[in-house]
Amino acid sequence: MIKLSGSLDEAFPALPGIDFAAMKVVVCVKQIPDPADPGALDPETKTLKRDSKLILDESDSYGVEMALQLVDAAGDGEVHLVSMAPNNEVSGLRTALAMGAASATIVSDDALQGSDALGTAKVLAAAIARQEPDLILAATESSDGYTGTVPEQVAELMGLPSVTFAKSVAVDGGAAKVKRQTEAGYDEVECPLPALVSVTAGVVEPRYPSFKGIMAAKSKPVDELDLGALGIDAGQVGWAGAGQEIVAIEEAPARESGEVIEDEGDAYERIVAFLDDLKVL
Repeated sequence: MIKLSGSLDEAFPALPGIDFAAMKVVVCVKQIPDPADPGALDPETKTLKRDSKLILDESDSYGVEMALQLVDAAGDGEVHLVSMAPNNEVSGLRTALAMGAASATIVSDDALQGSDALGTAKVLAAAIARQEPDLILAATESSDGYTGTVPEQVAELMGLPSVTFAKSVAVDGGAAKVKRQTEAGYDEVECPLPALVSVTAGVVEPRYPSFKGIMAAKSKPVDELDLGALGIDAGQVGWAGAGQEIVAIEEAPARESGEVIEDEGDAYERIVAFLDDLKVL
């Protein structure tokens, strides 16, 4: 059982030796309210209600696809999904299982409501450590949170190397070779496994679940865990452990119409003056 009360080394001991003949990849999967649905806010917590069906975050579909391709390239292994969601919601997980993942873990507990990025990372790290993976993949950031910090926090908690903004990942022996996207192109990074790599959206084309895959996903194992099973104290997560508080929510101001400049022979001068007022020249 994992305890989070002591040091990081005590909480997440070094993962055992890896058998690269059968690679195990864990993918962090977030299940979110359907963006096509306007949704609603809880008036008490001022957070997005998550009591309806949740779907697979599109950002995570790229990590799932990349994991499946890596396992296919290795010739043997499996992809396992880890998610944290209320009410043991697995609709989004079933989509990823239908894509080809072998199994999943869902962590659900009423005490998790209000968890900040670090609290979420503690839960995911504890659940991932139970799988003893060779490689962990995650999206760079979720579509409904956009903190962009959870993957690196998970890696720190588990004492693993982390590579961000991956546009491609390959496994060669005991190392991950990553092309890390930058503004100028990409960096070539190599790090020992196990490691955590966050994947940039759009780098692969996620497969559509086939009818056979959808039917098979219904019988694939999904392990349901709560905080007690992970050995995490409720005071470290949720509203109790969050380092944030939402004090107010306001409608975004309506966008004002821009200034229209009609060319009467001096349009360029007026545009330059406008940009100069904005301090962009």
